[in-house]
Amino acid sequence: MIKVIVLYPNQEGSKFDMDYYCTKHMPMVAERLGPACKGMSVERGISGMLPGTPAAFAVIAQMTFESVEAFQAAFAPHVAEILADIPNYTSIRPNIQFSEVKM
Repeated sequence: MIKVIVLYPNQEGSKFDMDYYCTKHMPMVAERLGPACKGMSVERGISGMLPGTPAAFAVIAQMTFESVEAFQAAFAPHVAEILADIPNYTSIRPNIQFSEVKM
């Protein structure tokens, strides 16, 4: 199993519409990726490790797939549509990481 992790850095002055992301963007992504996507979650950063410090990431989204190839096959036909929706909910440029699930 792999996870595709989308990290939105916490940047002062940036915008992120969590309602749009959770009610429009992520459901659209789930629909386009279909059964290749085994699960997804969205987290809002609330704090850094020390009290009163900001979270490193405003939002983290995770999607689980059987393999990188399964993700790529599901994502490729819809990449333009999915990426075109980003300005509708954020001004933050996301970082993407692929991770192998070990536990």
